[in-house]
Amino acid sequence: MSDRILGGIGLLLAVGYIFMATKVPVPFISDPLGPSKFPIIVGIVLALASVYFLLRPDPDPHWPELGRLLEVAAAVAVLVIYALALPEVGFVVATAFAAAYLSFRLGASLVGSLVAGVLTSVGIYVIFHIILGLSLAKGPWGF
Repeated sequence: MSDRILGGIGLLLAVGYIFMATKVPVPFISDPLGPSKFPIIVGIVLALASVYFLLRPDPDPHWPELGRLLEVAAAVAVLVIYALALPEVGFVVATAFAAAYLSFRLGASLVGSLVAGVLTSVGIYVIFHIILGLSLAKGPWGF
């Protein structure tokens, strides 16, 4: 039953996500695919995964312990805070903190998670902003 609930919620999210992706305004100068194609592809993948859960639910699902559910809730909270912090502190800083926290929760040492957070943040910044020329949220320091 829980798989079907997850599938139904996922399918509703996918439909809403695809609908909103079609509303993305097309700038005057744009690439041939347009800005909405990638979000639509993500929505289609979510819809397909959701339909799988609706059609083939696990007959005996095993729910994690309460502690594990709280860890998942904490990770979701960090991602929400990350999204809210992006315009305030910028991509590099917000991503470094979020990646460091998630790395730590996945089992990295404190120092290792800090290094992973910084390297992840800087690496993504270099690839997407410097090499590909995409704009990322700028913080008070300009990056």
